[in-house]
Amino acid sequence: MIHRIEILTAPQHADPVGQSLLARIRRFSQLAASDLPLDGLRTCAVYSFAAEALAEAGNVREALAGNGRGRALDAAAVRALGAELFADPVLHLTCVDGEGLERSPFDWYVEVGFRPGVTDNVGRTAQESLEQRLGHPLAEGHHVHTATGYFLRGRLTRAQVQALADEWLANELIQQVSVLSRAEAGAARERLFRLPRVELTQPIRVERFALARAADLLALSKARLLALSEPEAEAIRAYYAQPAVIAARRAAGLGPEATDVELEVLAQTWSEHCKHKIFNAEIDCTDERGRATVRSLYRTYVQGATRRVREALGPDDWCLSVFRDNAGVVRFDERWSFVFKVETHNSPSALDPYGGALTGIVGVNRDPFGTGRGAELLFNTDVFCFASPFHNGPLPPRLLHPRRIYEGVRLGVEHGGNKSGVPTVNGSVTFHERFLGKPLVFCGTGGLLPANLHGRPGWEKWIAPGDKIVMVGGRIGKDGIHGATFSSLELNENAPATAVQIGDPIVQKKMFDFLLLARDRGLYTAITDNGAGGLSSSVGEMARLSGGADIALDLAPLKYPGLQPWEIFVSEAQERMTLAVPPGQVPALLALSRDMDVESTVLGEFTASGVLRATYRGELVALLDMDFLHDGLPPMHIEARWQPPPQTHPTLHAPADLSAMLTTLLGRLNVCSKEAMVRQYDHEVQGASVLKPFT
Repeated sequence: MIHRIEILTAPQHADPVGQSLLARIRRFSQLAASDLPLDGLRTCAVYSFAAEALAEAGNVREALAGNGRGRALDAAAVRALGAELFADPVLHLTCVDGEGLERSPFDWYVEVGFRPGVTDNVGRTAQESLEQRLGHPLAEGHHVHTATGYFLRGRLTRAQVQALADEWLANELIQQVSVLSRAEAGAARERLFRLPRVELTQPIRVERFALARAADLLALSKARLLALSEPEAEAIRAYYAQPAVIAARRAAGLGPEATDVELEVLAQTWSEHCKHKIFNAEIDCTDERGRATVRSLYRTYVQGATRRVREALGPDDWCLSVFRDNAGVVRFDERWSFVFKVETHNSPSALDPYGGALTGIVGVNRDPFGTGRGAELLFNTDVFCFASPFHNGPLPPRLLHPRRIYEGVRLGVEHGGNKSGVPTVNGSVTFHERFLGKPLVFCGTGGLLPANLHGRPGWEKWIAPGDKIVMVGGRIGKDGIHGATFSSLELNENAPATAVQIGDPIVQKKMFDFLLLARDRGLYTAITDNGAGGLSSSVGEMARLSGGADIALDLAPLKYPGLQPWEIFVSEAQERMTLAVPPGQVPALLALSRDMDVESTVLGEFTASGVLRATYRGELVALLDMDFLHDGLPPMHIEARWQPPPQTHPTLHAPADLSAMLTTLLGRLNVCSKEAMVRQYDHEVQGASVLKPFT
């Protein structure tokens, strides 16, 4: 049996969420407002869980139900739980098991919830609240799932309601929708009283591929979203054909064929996200002065400019660690170093504005924290570029309206920053129609790192062979797979939903608090994030410090069973990091982790073998030379042609009414106040704690 707790705004009160949404639909919907008979809209929050999840309720359940030991919670007890945990007694009405549908006036009801396997942050926190109230965890394998209900009034057709759901209420990539008329709602128990569950029926197996031709690998790359180019495919084919590689693999019992685990690891390591292939390309450029070759824009201009500045500074050089870690480090004073990083989250934000932007902000949070031995985060900064939210022209297939992108990104950054307790202190917003196909979402974070930690510079990290690989934070799921290779693909209507991983800022905040204590106690020597590429990225990068790594993928904690070994290795998460822990410090680290309710798991150890080695249930599933993994990528070659645009001089005409012109200018999207957006961000949190290091 499934219980539903439904939290509605009491009928005597206005529903601000519903009113705001109704106003935006009427003003911005692509459906003609005059032909859309939508007279009213109210919302409700739905919390669902299985009754059998409470199997060990014991005395707490008896007290709630009041009906004897061993019997299930009745409706009154479930309502009491909902009223106590999720409702404001002044504003809300608590209903259970479909009562909300019976008591609310509506013509159509739309319920929107996450698809199976998509991160449900509200559901996780609701589950923690429920477990604390009951005094015990829910039964193994059970969770609380959340949804939002919309009560629509008006003489709408089903097609109009479905169009509204598609345009305004749900994102089909990550959410599922139920549309019910008033007549259907009474008999909708099977549709609404269900919980999304991940059911992975494919057997666990490791696929092996004979790479006789690069063309075969290119076809495989397209099918598996590896985003390999022809030169990259040829480099991989040639690697597996080397006699020394074949001999080493046979000696290890692996065979000469490439495994799916290895191909996925190579693809993410060589992705645009990780290797910045375009910035590192060899570019043959032709302009009005002739032809020239630039060997890496990154090294020539970005690193080159920094190098010249450092040379000019000489002994006063304040750059401590640049172009070598997850973020840059500069000297702040004798006690502290300043850490800063900015990155983009454009494609994920185009597919799922809320999840993409939330992942962007909590994702860039982890970069300063994963620098050196971990920086304390001080602030966020954000720069957004959108098409006009008033756009009324056609949209390419499956692209969202700019208004939804604008509002989703704003909400995602608000939740990512505010719930993490990191203030947003500055940024900007720009509008232009060129951003209709893909928005630009830049997120940045600054932090402070102790200049010295346990006798060594705080920005240093080191790993000795034998140090343990420890994964900390959120569990692994299908969401976040191919986040790295996705950056190398052109955004289109077939973009994979799994590439969008919704971060969990609350889990991340708990993890950061735990890691700062562990850092100050000297319990680990190196740290990095599980960003694009997941464990394969973090372990693969950290293994360069020791010379190799040996990891057991079956030890990794999963959100649900049934993931393939390659999925476990490459799935990313913003709220997950990898540590190098000396063997003698493992017990203390795990004890502190338990005390602070953060999951930590030993997955293997770093080695000096020169290879990245992965097993699953004792079977060797990956064996890659470290040198080839990190340095075997062939450079990209690009032809560029620059034609200077014609120079024209504008003709200026002073209008007769300058006041009207000033009003028009102040109303332009790129000039008008952005207060409606920026006031949603908490810019004062940490206002006192930030000063603590300086007292």
